[in-house]
Amino acid sequence: MRQAFSKALVDAATRDERVLLLTGDHGYALFDDFRKACPDQYINAGIAEQNMVGVAAGLAKAGFRPVVYGLSAFVPVRVLEQIKIDVCYEELPVIFIGDGAGLVYSTLGTSHQSFEDIACLRAVPHVDILSPCDAAETTACMQAAFERQSPVYFRMGKSDVGTVHDKPLPGLRRGALLKVREGKGPVSFIATGSMVRTACNVAEASDATVWSAPWIHPLDEAQLAGIASRSRALVTFEEHSVRAGLGSAVVEHLAENAPMPVLRIGIGERFSTTCGSYAHALREHGLDEAAIARRVQPFVTRFDR
Repeated sequence: MRQAFSKALVDAATRDERVLLLTGDHGYALFDDFRKACPDQYINAGIAEQNMVGVAAGLAKAGFRPVVYGLSAFVPVRVLEQIKIDVCYEELPVIFIGDGAGLVYSTLGTSHQSFEDIACLRAVPHVDILSPCDAAETTACMQAAFERQSPVYFRMGKSDVGTVHDKPLPGLRRGALLKVREGKGPVSFIATGSMVRTACNVAEASDATVWSAPWIHPLDEAQLAGIASRSRALVTFEEHSVRAGLGSAVVEHLAENAPMPVLRIGIGERFSTTCGSYAHALREHGLDEAAIARRVQPFVTRFDR
């Protein structure tokens, strides 16, 4: 995913000299190719993320296409006010990259883990939220982000968890859900980011259809309604809080249009209390595949009759 992201960024900057990369003193190895190809389009703003967003807003108003990069614990969480007022209020075309989303910075603890970033931005007007699951979706999401003429938040998990799409995507329609597994079971799964691969694995036991949500906000509500109409229940998967993330977006729409049972798989209302590997952090929060299967299977079984 990170290689696909780096390539998409370099391609965009070499095609358009207005594309500028701003980083908060992060991502050095990741941006080696960018600095070689476009040295004059690279700005290290230092550990001053709030100022970096203000600079990006000014550059956008001057006609540039700024890309603001940081760890998702800092972009958007630390700079939420600046994103809201400096960028979204004026609907400026700034792309925010939140790297290391979820629990992947497991050894660095709560200060560097981020499972509230989607929740923070879903309530801010005029910003789209993208969350790719693999390299193919990363490339498509980057293309879609540059096509937007308004703020975009691009959520990227640092840990690759396996390929979902076996070929490049032709494009990405705003809010579209992508079918990644066809099943005949009565329950459908909707997942985003790192959890799409897990959802596909868990779906084998119940033969569930799995949909990937690379464009979390806004969702295509008509498509979501169609998925609901062909299912008896839904399960959502995300490496994010169960509050105000993908699961909440799905439930909010269905509650107003097609009420049905929805099981939300995500992080509960708690912080990490132990330190260890990424796999350890997933187990602590019940997001490892075995723990998820133990929750999902009894729920699915209710609708098999």
